Amino acid sequence: MSSIFIPRFPFSLALNGLHSGFDNECFKTSKVCTLLVLAAKVGKTSLIMSLVSEEFPDEVPLRAEEITIPADVTPERVPTHIVDYSEAEQSEEQLFQEISKANVICIVYSVNNKKSIEKVTSHWIPLINDRTDKDGRVPLILVGNKSDLVEHSSMETILPIMNQYQDIETCVECSAKNLKNISELFYYAQKAVLHPTGPLYCPEEKELKPSCIKSLTRIFKVSDLDNDGILNDNELNFFQRTCFNTPLAPQALEDVKNVVRRNMNDGVKDNGLTLKGFLFLHTLFIQRGRHETTWTVLRRFGYDDDLELTQEYLFPIIKIPPDCTTELNHNAYLFLQSVFDKHDKDRDCALSPEEVKDLFKVFPYMPWGPDVNNTVCTNDQGWITYQGYLSQWTLTTYLDVQRSLEYLGYLGYSIIYEQESQAAAITVTRNKRIDLQKKQTQRSVFRCNVLGARGSGKSGFLQAFLGRNLQKQRQIREDHKSFYAISTTYVYGQEKYLLLHEVMPDFDFLSEADLACDVVCLVYDVNSSRSFEYAAKVYKQYFMDSKTPCVFIAAKSDLHEVRQHYSLSPHDFCRKHKLHPPQPFTCNTTEAPSKDLYTRLTTMAMYPHMAQADLKNSTFWLRASVGATVFAVLGFAMYRALVKQR
Repeated sequence: MSSIFIPRFPFSLALNGLHSGFDNECFKTSKVCTLLVLAAKVGKTSLIMSLVSEEFPDEVPLRAEEITIPADVTPERVPTHIVDYSEAEQSEEQLFQEISKANVICIVYSVNNKKSIEKVTSHWIPLINDRTDKDGRVPLILVGNKSDLVEHSSMETILPIMNQYQDIETCVECSAKNLKNISELFYYAQKAVLHPTGPLYCPEEKELKPSCIKSLTRIFKVSDLDNDGILNDNELNFFQRTCFNTPLAPQALEDVKNVVRRNMNDGVKDNGLTLKGFLFLHTLFIQRGRHETTWTVLRRFGYDDDLELTQEYLFPIIKIPPDCTTELNHNAYLFLQSVFDKHDKDRDCALSPEEVKDLFKVFPYMPWGPDVNNTVCTNDQGWITYQGYLSQWTLTTYLDVQRSLEYLGYLGYSIIYEQESQAAAITVTRNKRIDLQKKQTQRSVFRCNVLGARGSGKSGFLQAFLGRNLQKQRQIREDHKSFYAISTTYVYGQEKYLLLHEVMPDFDFLSEADLACDVVCLVYDVNSSRSFEYAAKVYKQYFMDSKTPCVFIAAKSDLHEVRQHYSLSPHDFCRKHKLHPPQPFTCNTTEAPSKDLYTRLTTMAMYPHMAQADLKNSTFWLRASVGATVFAVLGFAMYRALVKQR
């Protein structure tokens, strides 16, 4: 009698020439497959012993001892525990315990015994279902033993049972005596655990489940490198190579598309595979019993058995020593630039709300709220610009690197750039103390904490950095305001990011995060007589003895300057504590406010020793301002040239 294996879902369509590319080397797992074998007097123990000894046993005990098959001798390279249950030796309570621990259950019947077949549905399946949750059902495999004793197959009787019970993954007919299909039986048992059908496919509807469609749609969008809604030959080959370590030959690519063309009208467009065609192919894989192909794709893109992205994928381990910061490296910025480019459909160097929504379709939620538009630079329509987009990513990486890793994971950074994980996108800077000792830094992001009394002008100072004068700031809704602002400045020809953080005015409860920064801005309102007092007290309490450079900002300098109710005037206070004189600032301008002051702050953050040494030398400020102006002009010209190329 020939070997018989019935997949859960018979297929009626052939994939002529289609190579699934599945390779056990591509799939690695830490799983252990626990296989429980159930039945009575149908040769189940003989099956287990024949597998282990590779010969039919002369004497068969009532129950085989628990056996562990090492990973290196199994087809799927997964260690497998085989547990034999005996009604004669064990209680029902022991059976229930074994069911709760099992990953897959084999129900054995005898092909020449109709009563043993009837017991599958009258006893074993109901018993198992009563002891398992509906959402966590264990896959079942029906095993027809003693096929050597009959000339016919039991499949005509078994197929209706398979159609009735969706938990049944496969059915195998075998012979313990002739060793037929013994190893195949345990291979399919492993396969049912590692590549289950349940999470992927709804047999009643004959279609993919919503969670599977959602996951595969994200995979399609990540793989659609130019975001044109189709996978062209280059993208299909990259996808194939990424998942299966082998490209498809040109003829094989055409065969794939021809299969889709024959079965649906809108599966191929402009000689590329559409999302509908992509989903159809995976439906076809599953229907022909090749769900390991779909699982290989899902796991390569970070999904677990519940079709959720794994914690290991989203949050790879990255060690950040004390006094170190996190930044995106050059490759990460190139990747993010490519993501921006593929979603900036109208090439206006800004992302419209629709384009932002499209970009984040690969996320399970919208990561950017309306406050982001008031954290970074936007165009006249309030849309995030290219520079603002990169700035927001820089901010996230600096403040919350774990969130940045998560976001890069959703976008598929490690897959597109063929890295082990998103951690390859992160640079951990050296200890700040070493920078101070060497009097130089390689960091690109510098933090400036902005402190001051309520109403002193802190928010205006932040928004002015983004090019917004007082008139534009008044249009910002209260619930859309941000306590951060980030943009680029140029210091001695180097582009750097300055991150401004508005610290809430609570003198008695300033945390370490409120104090940890590269430069401090102490803001006071020149038109409010009590404003300077708060800033002076904060300086004396928290920063007078620190090595962090500090600058007093005389905000609202367009208004009349009143005498401050403090023992010293702001100028005398700064002179006494060897600080730079208060820097006048106003955002009540016709054009965008000047960025010179922000460049000076970045320069102080980069070179704190120079800021102190050049306290009485105005050339420190002059060099910084002139350098900023020159390189801002050059930077804008280079940016426009890049835009034209794109």
